[in-house]
Amino acid sequence: MTRVSDRDSDVDDDAAGEAESDAEAAEADAESDRVPVLLVREDRTYLVEPGGEQGTDLGVLEVPEDVQPGDTIETHLGDEFRVRRLRGPDLFHHFERTGAPMVPRDIGLIIGETGIAQGDRVLDTGTGTGVLSASMARAGASVVTYERDPEFADVARENMKLGGVAEAVDVRTGDLTEDVEELEASSFDVMTLDTGDAASLVGHAPDLLVEGGFVAVYSPFIESTREVVETAREAGLANVRTRETIQREMQFDDRGSRPSTAPVGHTGYLTIARNV
Repeated sequence: MTRVSDRDSDVDDDAAGEAESDAEAAEADAESDRVPVLLVREDRTYLVEPGGEQGTDLGVLEVPEDVQPGDTIETHLGDEFRVRRLRGPDLFHHFERTGAPMVPRDIGLIIGETGIAQGDRVLDTGTGTGVLSASMARAGASVVTYERDPEFADVARENMKLGGVAEAVDVRTGDLTEDVEELEASSFDVMTLDTGDAASLVGHAPDLLVEGGFVAVYSPFIESTREVVETAREAGLANVRTRETIQREMQFDDRGSRPSTAPVGHTGYLTIARNV
């Protein structure tokens, strides 16, 4: 019988421990790569990770780990759901909410006006539900976002996992106004501010943004918007402009076609400025 020395045993134990750690890391990476899919049947939609399970009023859905968009999955009662790929607007409807999230049209304006794209670095504050941060990450940016409320920040982190962008979004619990001086100069391509004290941060944009970088400020109130504009001009930012975001739904019926008589869809004021 061959005797294994204590040292050999220790080496074997270390190797086994490393192998186990590597396996755990690989499993964690695999889980992080599981981008959720939408399960759809008529007006029912559920956002579920591959390998997960979803209870519905039509029965339980067990989602295979190798599920693909276009597949059909049956509940244990035999009702079929269609699998769809997750798209940006779905985040608005399926993220857990900690307040009123930014609506898709406003997110589209921010991304379109600032040109957020692959490789951009974005500094964001007022994370909330995290729909804006997740949408910018899905456009290819890496995002650092600040949320004052620890519980909101925890929800936002879970939402980033649900949206498949946890690796691209750094959700920090804290107040950006307290940390702004510690951030590296010229380290961001875009700043997005959705917070009541945005005016106090706009003045830092020339130091934090690269040349030609953008700052985008969203506010539901005109008083704070005016303060943002004045501060942006004083800071020397260029092309400062504000637009109210309004959307009218159209109504089509047998009598004719016209805008809906529902209230005009104002959501807020969007101010865009550029670092020169």
